Amino acid sequence: MVVVKASLGVHRDWAHQLAHLDWKTLGYAVAIPLAGGIGGSLATANEIPTWYRSIRKPSWTPPNWLFGPVWTVLYAMMGIASYLVYKQGGWNKQSTPLTVYGIQLLLNFLWTPLFFKAHKLGLASLDIIGMWIGIVATISHFRPVIGDITYPLLGPYLVWVTYATALTIWIWRHNPPQVIWSSALSCNAVQSLHTLEHLTLVR
Repeated sequence: MVVVKASLGVHRDWAHQLAHLDWKTLGYAVAIPLAGGIGGSLATANEIPTWYRSIRKPSWTPPNWLFGPVWTVLYAMMGIASYLVYKQGGWNKQSTPLTVYGIQLLLNFLWTPLFFKAHKLGLASLDIIGMWIGIVATISHFRPVIGDITYPLLGPYLVWVTYATALTIWIWRHNPPQVIWSSALSCNAVQSLHTLEHLTLVR
């Protein structure tokens, strides 16, 4: 009975929110996390088949193709959640929950260059732990504003980042700094060799 009532409550929240959509503001709210996520992915794409492939990872590491679709959905959902909060009075009334949301989003954007570009696995682990805390804080601040709809919108994000946190820490603990730099130098050497071969062929 409790589960049924909760489901009905979420359904009513969805119906109410969908009936009063501001599509332009919603578009901005969804575009912000998507743009940050896509930008970070494009900037570090070369690290996936090279450095990331060469380091030690646990058997429960997800396939590379899964990251893009999952993060696209999660960014869209958190953008929708932020829009629903913003609708309840704008920045003037919702500055605290939106600030908390912005902090966790910034930590989210920082993780990709820390992990994939700088190979700072320790800092990336600290960053994602802070992100996890920020997500919990965001949920706790969004829930009083937009109701139970918070859980289906941000719950999957929390679950995925919990998994990603465990994965990041495992990789950090099982890849000593000397191994990380050795892998990075090897990958750079391979890339340089491919570039040299290409230039030779062109000539």
